[in-house]
Amino acid sequence: MKEIIAFHGWGGDSNTWTEWANYFQGNGWAWKSFEKGYGKLQPISPSWSTLNKSKLIHRRVLIGYSLGPHLISKDLFEKATDIILLCSFSRFIGNGRQGRKVKSALKGMSECFGTKREKNMLFSFLKNASQPNSIKDFPTSPISKSLSETGRDKLKADLELIGSTNGLPQGFPTKANVLVIQAQQDAIVTPIAQETLIEDLKTHLVKPPTQWTFDHTGHMLKVPNLLELVRDWLE
Repeated sequence: MKEIIAFHGWGGDSNTWTEWANYFQGNGWAWKSFEKGYGKLQPISPSWSTLNKSKLIHRRVLIGYSLGPHLISKDLFEKATDIILLCSFSRFIGNGRQGRKVKSALKGMSECFGTKREKNMLFSFLKNASQPNSIKDFPTSPISKSLSETGRDKLKADLELIGSTNGLPQGFPTKANVLVIQAQQDAIVTPIAQETLIEDLKTHLVKPPTQWTFDHTGHMLKVPNLLELVRDWLE
């Protein structure tokens, strides 16, 4: 069996994966999507399928976008054979002047929740995440359309989680095959955070990660044929 569990990022939802799920299911993969519940969708925490002893599970793949890997449980990590990190990070805030700037920006965002500045703050985040593309190209998400009251609390708490990240998530396996996909024009995850992720993985993993960096795209990771490229890497 070939199985994938995918985790969306901050402010997103499981609809992030609609195109991915359709593509991989159409090519013989079982697919499950995590749902945090920032919007109107009910939270979902998927688990690996349990099969009869006569049926071997050949591949267990985790995909995490942006904050996504830090929302994955230790139990899921420990049984994963492959991990794909999309525009993600191990430590979001770097050292030095740039790190202080990012920390200040996160603090400013957090202070906007529940105020008249909240809408503009969320719009600004989406605009930055869309660069260098238009914000009109960004998929509909809870923070652009249907943020719930409970979701707002989760969103603020996860913003604090972003700021407190200090390494690879707990349980990250040492023997998994890891693919890191980064965007050269990412306006959310800084170059320092991108470099730190690679360094942390090289230190942690038995086998170095595969690293792809795409130009002419940002945090939204708008890359032609990306699904085909990922499938080729997996298979």
